[in-house]
Amino acid sequence: MSQVDIATLREWVGKTVVDEDVLSVRHAHLMAATIGQDASALTAGSPLPPLWHWLYFLEGLPPERLGRDGHPQRGGFLPPVPLPNRMWAGGRVRFIEALPLGGAVQKRSTILAVEHKQGRSGELVFVTVQHEILHDGVVAVSEEHDIVYKEASKGGPPRQEVRRERGEHREPFVATSTTLFRYSALTFNGHRIHYDQDYCREVEGYPNLVIHGPLNATLLAGLGQRLAGKPLRTFDYRGVQPATLGNALTLNATRAGDRLELWTALPDERVSMQASATC
Repeated sequence: MSQVDIATLREWVGKTVVDEDVLSVRHAHLMAATIGQDASALTAGSPLPPLWHWLYFLEGLPPERLGRDGHPQRGGFLPPVPLPNRMWAGGRVRFIEALPLGGAVQKRSTILAVEHKQGRSGELVFVTVQHEILHDGVVAVSEEHDIVYKEASKGGPPRQEVRRERGEHREPFVATSTTLFRYSALTFNGHRIHYDQDYCREVEGYPNLVIHGPLNATLLAGLGQRLAGKPLRTFDYRGVQPATLGNALTLNATRAGDRLELWTALPDERVSMQASATC
């Protein structure tokens, strides 16, 4: 019998929240330090790098309002999906206007869809959220973010055998426990899969700490923009296989005109995250 009452969960469709923040230059400098990037160009008024808006609009809830995984309890803005594990699955982003560092911004978030599916490992619920980032009343970034909820599975998620030929451009990235700690702190992400090894192994079945999906996507978007030599217009991404601590990652890119294919590869060339971008 299904654990999911999809009719009740769909009552959250259309729910909207609005938040405000300032794109702090100091916070951007801390992100640059986290990924080993030169911060000299990150000054007031300069454009925020792609996907770095995820560093802002942070929600800080007291401990009693957190779930067992360290994320906020369900049933607030997001629907109360009863499946225990949740992941950042992917999304689609449009960059319309530059977001200036130091600028005051607003975020408008709306639940677009709640879908129930049956996967190889059991029940799945996909929640799609639209986020619009506004500066001076104009939408500068519009994105659709997919969150997947799933049943707990012993041994972690099934191994995915998706592989690609090596990209035209390749860059190594080695995440350490310090990298994961810093990125979790910068995004105020309390999900225990990124810092609690016992929880990773005993509850969610991962062999080690999980490298953040948003961090993977941010690295790929940054690579795409550097190769393009101009701002990205769109960035679509999807998680394929979780990357865990101890795996050196390789960022891959292949360009055809204004379109880039990007992916993160594990040491055996299995794809961890894949993306496409236009510039």
